[in-house]
Amino acid sequence: MPAWLILIIIGVVLLILGVATNVGSFLIWVGVAVLVISLILGLVGRGRRV
Repeated sequence: MPAWLILIIIGVVLLILGVATNVGSFLIWVGVAVLVISLILGLVGRGRRV
C-alpha cells in the first residue's frame, strides 16, 4: 500500500473519531502532497523513457 494512501486513511480515521482534528487534517494534506509529488515524478520519469 502506498505511503500517501496510508497517510490519508489515518488522517480520515482521526477526523472521523474527532481525536486530534488538527493532526488528522495535517496527515490528509501530507498524504495529498506526497500523492501529487509522486504523480509528477512518475510522469517526468515516464517522459524521459520515451
